[in-house]
Parts: sequence; structure tokens; C-alpha cells
Amino acid sequence: MSEAKKPRTTPILCTHSGTFHADDALAAALLRALPQYAQGELRRSRDPKDWDEATVVFDVCGEYAPDKLRFDHHQRGFDEVFGHGFVTKLSSAGMIYKHFGQEILSTILNEPSSSPTVQTLFLKMYSDFVEAFDGIDNGIAQYVSSEPARYRSRTDISSRVAALNPRWNEPSNEQILLERFEVASKLCDTEFRERLDYLAKAWLPAREIVQRAVEKRKEEAHPSGKVVIFSEFAPWKEHLHILEQDLKIPEDELPLYVLYPESEAPDSKWRVQAVAVTPESFESRNALPEAWRGVRDDALSTLTGIPGCIFVHAAGFIGGNATKEGAMQMAIKALEL
Repeated sequence: MSEAKKPRTTPILCTHSGTFHADDALAAALLRALPQYAQGELRRSRDPKDWDEATVVFDVCGEYAPDKLRFDHHQRGFDEVFGHGFVTKLSSAGMIYKHFGQEILSTILNEPSSSPTVQTLFLKMYSDFVEAFDGIDNGIAQYVSSEPARYRSRTDISSRVAALNPRWNEPSNEQILLERFEVASKLCDTEFRERLDYLAKAWLPAREIVQRAVEKRKEEAHPSGKVVIFSEFAPWKEHLHILEQDLKIPEDELPLYVLYPESEAPDSKWRVQAVAVTPESFESRNALPEAWRGVRDDALSTLTGIPGCIFVHAAGFIGGNATKEGAMQMAIKALEL
């Protein structure tokens, strides 16, 4: 067989030429995370002939056809979303992640695609990382408000990718743009992997700690289910609210207070913290009693009748006691008042 007639074995990944953006830079990085595309040739072209030759086409071609490996979102009438409760319209980054994300995470984490780790992080990575690429590229405002922004931020990844394009008064051609695009794609790849590494090694272990404490709260804390005790501190706010939904906890059994040690020392002081209405909210479901707020030490112990009290914050969202038992008494008494 002549050289010209030999079938091509190197896959071609094609996106648009000209100015690049964060979504196509991330899409390229995600594809290259897969073994079958890791050594693929990257082309940047608006020529349909190049699209026809390509294995995967993304962010160009005017077609969304996953079975043909065509992933564009610019065509009229396109309104595809990630699903799973997310409503942000997809960009090329979200498209590639939606169709290849589980396989990508499986490859990077060396876990089966069907594993609970991959299934949980598949949604979490979209929420924490990829969805912003979709929203920004599609011009979807992060905040719904008629007021102008109070400040500017130019350090988000979309801004940093945009800044890698040649400036208006710099020389530019397709070779320069290709080289700059490769830098942008590597930037996106690094940040994607760093976020995934954090979620796999820190966020997910914290979730396991919170889940165990929530599931055992009636036996280990209070029969009402409204107090949760952590024997070790872990970031718990976001996990608690997610697990309440996942575990379908009835509203009258939702946790109101969380107890945890201030440190790992055997004689550590303990905190009692009111659970917020949402993970980002400053409003508590049931703040510590108003009469306790701003009172400290012996005065607080006298007021509550509980030994070892240290403080209750003036806003009532957190308090402290010298012992776990004392913190537990503070939580139980707050339930009763």
C-alpha cells in the first residue's frame, strides 16, 4: 500500500482558528487527558474540509452530534445543558465534559468509571470548575442584578486565558495563535487536575467523615437528630447540606447544632456551632439563645448553669466550652429554649 493510501492512525482534534477562549482551551485539555486522544494532532481551522478530516471537532462546525464527535454550541436553537439539575447552557468545555467526563476522571484517578468516587466527583467537578466555563462563554451572568458590579476581577481563568491571545498591537498569525492556544490549554489542564486532586484527596474524605457523623447522630449525640458530633474537625457545612438532601432527612430532624474539637489535643476545647440556612448564609437555622450572646466565661456559666462555658458570639452562630460534655449541654439547652 502506498504511503498516500495508508489509513491515518493519529487522531485529529479540530477547533476554530483566530482568537481562542477558555472553553475551547479546556475542551482540548480534557480530550488529551484520554489515552485515545493524548497524542492527537491539534488543528485550528474554520475550513469545513479540515472538519471533515478531523476525528473530533469542538467549538466550531455548527453541529452538536455526539455520535459523530461534533461538539459546537453556536448554532441557532442550541440549548443543551449538563443535566443533573444544572441549567447553564453548555459551551464546548461542558459538552466534552458531559460526554467524556466520567472516562476522564476514571483515567486520571485510576478508578473504574462506575465507582462511587468517580460518580460523585463527576458532578462535583462540573459544579466547582467546568460550569463556570460554560456560563462565561455563553454570556450568562453569575449574579442576577440590575446594579453594576462594585469591583472588577481579572484573575479568573477565563480572563487569564483571554490575556494569552496576542495583544491588538502585537504581531499575530495562525502559528503564533496555535502556540499561545497550547499554553492556554496547558493552563486549563493544570487547574482542572489541581481541583480534581483537591476534591479527591480532601473534599471527598471530609464528606465521609460528615456522613458517618450524620448517620450516627441520634445514637451518639441526641435522639432528636438535631445535634451532630464530629470527633475530628473536617470542613462540614457544604457536605451537611448536600447529605441532608441525599439522605432525605425529614425537616423536623434536620441538624441545628454541630459540635467539634478546636484542636487534636486530648484536652482540646470544644465548639458548638449553629447550622446555617445555606452553606453560604450568615443566618442560622436556630442561633444560640439571645440571652447568651456576647457573654463570656464565668458569667456565661452562671447564666446557663453549665460549667466550663467560654463564650457565645454576639451573633449567636457559635459558642465554646472547655469540654465536649459542656458543649453538648449547651446544644441541648439551646434546643429546649
